[in-house]
Amino acid sequence: MVPSVLIVDDEKHTREGLQQALAENYDVSVAASADEAFNLMDAQAFDVVVTDLRMPGKSGLKVIDKALALPNKPAVLMMTAYGSIDTAVEAMKRGAVDFLTKPVNIERLEVLIQRALKTKTLEVEVKQLHERLDEKFGFEGIIGTSSKLKDVIDRVKLVAPSRATVLIEGESGSGKELVAQAIHQASPRARAPFIAVHCASLSENLLESELFGHERGAFTGATERRIGRFESADGGTLFLDEIGEISPSTQVKLLRFLETKSIERVGGSKPLMLDVRLVAATNRNLEQLVRDGKFREDLFFRLNVVRITLPPLRERSEDVPLLLTHFLRQFSEENKLPPLTLESGALQTLRAYPWPGNIRELRNFAENAVVLHKGGALTEFDLEPKYRATAPSSPGAAGANANAAGANPLSVEENEKRLLREALIKARGNRTNAAELMGISRRTLHRKIAQWPELDVTDK
Repeated sequence: MVPSVLIVDDEKHTREGLQQALAENYDVSVAASADEAFNLMDAQAFDVVVTDLRMPGKSGLKVIDKALALPNKPAVLMMTAYGSIDTAVEAMKRGAVDFLTKPVNIERLEVLIQRALKTKTLEVEVKQLHERLDEKFGFEGIIGTSSKLKDVIDRVKLVAPSRATVLIEGESGSGKELVAQAIHQASPRARAPFIAVHCASLSENLLESELFGHERGAFTGATERRIGRFESADGGTLFLDEIGEISPSTQVKLLRFLETKSIERVGGSKPLMLDVRLVAATNRNLEQLVRDGKFREDLFFRLNVVRITLPPLRERSEDVPLLLTHFLRQFSEENKLPPLTLESGALQTLRAYPWPGNIRELRNFAENAVVLHKGGALTEFDLEPKYRATAPSSPGAAGANANAAGANPLSVEENEKRLLREALIKARGNRTNAAELMGISRRTLHRKIAQWPELDVTDK
């Protein structure tokens, strides 16, 4: 697409001369006054506006103000025969990207236009990147409509604007880092760094160096100074996952930071004052670790200013269809494969599954399904036996198995229902084969299905 340029100048020979000189590479429009330029900018979007400073009526500074107030802001260049430092400074303060004097050097003008276009393109890319970050890590990235998840989001919205330390509790795979990112994105620190450290993956010595950095010669192999994660997160947010795994010595240093807002590099003695918001997460019971003498009580109180507890996926089974839809679409697009959908039987079965690995397990299931099935519809027959083991015996039982619902495990009727359902699934809905698997007649099977219609996994 050819870049569009608007030339604003009350001198006819100047604006027409520039139009002719630029016409080969740009879509050029001209205006003889600020008011005429306003009308053109309201009618169409321009990539670059080149405006004279002194004109009858409104000056070129008004053109800058108008251009930069538009939703799709053009880059603006100022030109004048009355060049001075004061004029250039004022134009740049208003938002002009550069300044040139008359008579205009065409080669320099083209260089400035190209530079302005690159600047505008970069600004658009940065804006789009921030929008994608907001979408990915903001509240939009936390998927679900269950009441328990809404409680989490409400708490995130309350705490995000503050400077308070946050402790996130939840099982592995329940989305603790995603919530930490949402807190960061909804805070005044959103444009500053978000640094994540998984404490359990590093040894005690490595973790201290990773968090606090080290000075040259601090230990064997420390051949140069290293900046730690705390310093890297200055002005932003530091997320410490699996905080319950850190050693006593690291706990002391972490407590010191929370009390003084300063750290010392390993091997150093000079305190470094930092502006870092701390968000910690754990899948362990920190209060029990305190009682066992494995976690400092004073550190626990410092971390536990605001606590957010994430529900496991089995406690918000109504969110499973939304999560499955999201991940199936995502992986289909990433792998450039046709969309994969779920038939009602498969969806009901997956909703009843307890997902011990939480969202991480569900995400892996979705990626596996997309890659192996390459589009189409996923049926209950396509699911592995582990997903069907907890399948409800009736639509109203979705989300819990019979035992969890309080049914008698020795109930003959319930056991017979389960056996019949499993036989129908193994037979892929073929009633004759299912009857053979059960060792009963097809007529008996028909009678059982008529008695318990919820068992029928197909239309026929």
